[in-house]
Amino acid sequence: MFDIEASLDSRLLAESRNRPTVVFPEALDGRTLEAACYLGRFIRPVFLAPEAAVRALAERELSHLGADRVAFTLSEAAFLDPASRPDLLETFAEACLDWCRLQERPMCIEAARKLVAEAGHFGIWAVKLGHADMVVGGAIHEPKAFFRPMVEILAQRPVTCETGVFVLPDEHPQEVYPHNIVVFGDVGVNASMSPRTLAEVAVGTCAVARDLIPEEVLPEIRCAMVSYSNRGSDEGPSPELVRRAADLVPEILAERVRHAARYASIHIRGEVKVSVALSRRSADLYHAEGLPWEGGPNVIVCPNLDMGNLLYNLYATRFPGARKFPVMFGLRFQGVDLPMDCTPEDIRLAVKASVMRLHHYGEWRRTPKDTFFRRHRVLVLNPGSTSTKTSVFEGDEERCTEEIQHPAEAMKGFEGRPITEQFSFRKDAVLRFLADQGMSLKDLDAVAGRGGLLRPIPHGTWNVGPAMLEDLRAGGRGEHASNLGALIAAELVAGTSKPAFIVDPVVVDEVEPKVKITGLKELPRRVVSHALNQIATARRYAEEHETFYERINVIVAHMGGGITVGAHRKGRYLDVNNGLDGEGPFSPQRSGSLPPGQLIELCFSGKYTKAELKLLNKGRGGLIDLLGTADMREVERRVEQGDAEAALVYEALTYQIAKAITALLPAFEGEAIDAILLTGGMARSRRLVGELGRLTSALGCEVQVYPGENEMAALAKGALRVLSGREQAKTYPPV
Repeated sequence: MFDIEASLDSRLLAESRNRPTVVFPEALDGRTLEAACYLGRFIRPVFLAPEAAVRALAERELSHLGADRVAFTLSEAAFLDPASRPDLLETFAEACLDWCRLQERPMCIEAARKLVAEAGHFGIWAVKLGHADMVVGGAIHEPKAFFRPMVEILAQRPVTCETGVFVLPDEHPQEVYPHNIVVFGDVGVNASMSPRTLAEVAVGTCAVARDLIPEEVLPEIRCAMVSYSNRGSDEGPSPELVRRAADLVPEILAERVRHAARYASIHIRGEVKVSVALSRRSADLYHAEGLPWEGGPNVIVCPNLDMGNLLYNLYATRFPGARKFPVMFGLRFQGVDLPMDCTPEDIRLAVKASVMRLHHYGEWRRTPKDTFFRRHRVLVLNPGSTSTKTSVFEGDEERCTEEIQHPAEAMKGFEGRPITEQFSFRKDAVLRFLADQGMSLKDLDAVAGRGGLLRPIPHGTWNVGPAMLEDLRAGGRGEHASNLGALIAAELVAGTSKPAFIVDPVVVDEVEPKVKITGLKELPRRVVSHALNQIATARRYAEEHETFYERINVIVAHMGGGITVGAHRKGRYLDVNNGLDGEGPFSPQRSGSLPPGQLIELCFSGKYTKAELKLLNKGRGGLIDLLGTADMREVERRVEQGDAEAALVYEALTYQIAKAITALLPAFEGEAIDAILLTGGMARSRRLVGELGRLTSALGCEVQVYPGENEMAALAKGALRVLSGREQAKTYPPV
């Protein structure tokens, strides 16, 4: 049985992290709320009911889902009783009046206000006017209260159709429908039937099937237009009407193919008997007559509303294990109509299918208006040694970005001087970036800078204040370009009420005292790591599993120019190697932990100066010293070409990373580990990821890959958590 939900999930997760706003007018229906609890990764839900009532329903009926899933969904949601927003009700009522005038259906303002105050109509108008992207209803609303107005108000094509998608269980004979997948198209949604309407319905239904079912599963979409009888079109399409519709199909389908080449795999045949479309025996006879479609069609356009409903209910009843859900076309993916006997699974599949089509084929980018979810605008700064990465985020979406390069000639004057002397130079570059984007400081809600070398602090988002600025200017814990992040952020918001933040700097230290003890009192371990990306990666994993950082156990391996491997247990960053000083596995540029006795001998051998040894430890060590390159792609090319030395070094690197991962098992004190997360630039290597998965398989947990450093998004998300009230910013220094 084809797992259509897994297919939808993987395709949705590959999309932008920006999620559409989806309105649920039936928030107090247990099935709808349960379905929404499986959708938090893909949408921003708006429940049209008081928050207390929704939470009470969840507590009363959804205990079987687990507290984490429900809590995560409700933390991501907005709650709204339409009566609490008279401003929106008035806007919707006026728009309703205008629409009624165009439809020549006169209505007074009082009636319009009463109508749009109903949850179903409120949700429809919220989508129509750009406050949301999709509305989901019909589970408890009668068709006249939801389905009919949804189609009338949201229709963006002259022809609309509701399709029923079925993935039938294995006991259904596969000879009838390839892979037991069948899509029913219902012509009955349209008030009148014409050859063009029927042809549009056939092509549109096939387009839904092609959009939802990958080509590797169904290489072809084969549609049968079923004729009703010879009695004319009063009860459905007659054979003559079907023939005329079939003549129009090539023109309409060609237009679809011009829009997207994948639709070329659609084949539509007219005037097919119902017995041929639905019966294995008849389908065999049909093929024996030399006609196409061995195994029959996978799309059936039903001749009228009665047959569409009959087939949907027949298959739903006969095969209760089938995966089934409705999909509308003609509404630009903005509406989902649910059968009144739907299950929570039906609802979540219908929403996922519509959201996937919205992303892939609706060219959706973001909700037009941020009525229900405020899109705060955050400027993000990440100073590096020769560049300053700068981005502006609006909510989760990166609106513009630039890695501002600082030429060697411009940086030469700062050599040997404190990093703070670059402050004005870098700040001016950021201001030029904003000006180039047509923005100024007044357009921002906050500024988030990369945290520098401060005192050890817990993870989280920190307010930039006088004590922090004083420590960074003094540079007592080290000089690094990242020290400038908070300094520039504070200067940009000076004199305004807007906040400046840093998020999870490299000095995040939540380890227990026992972790820092070594065999020499004078040399306790220090904790310096890729904390920003480590914690952001763990948070992302938690979100994808619809839970919280505070409720997962993961090991994160950041693999870039330096490598840090950290243990994250229930929201605490409990252990990690000091990547700054070279502790841990060797990396493309760093030597990693070295044999102490041999290192001491080397230090006093006279072969190297202190500066040269420090450079070998960080900058010229690791792969550079061993193979003369820091490029993992080059190393892998050498391995593939049979270079024995490269193969041995590559094997050693993989072994050391795996050993660092498995060595963190005691940090979890016997608790199960949910996952190993691989991130950083080296995580793009399939070969490396595969080997690490093999070497760590004894831990008995999954391996998830999040390539790259994702630092800009991590900084923005830290600021957004505070701005949206989901997290309290911390004050430096910690007490």
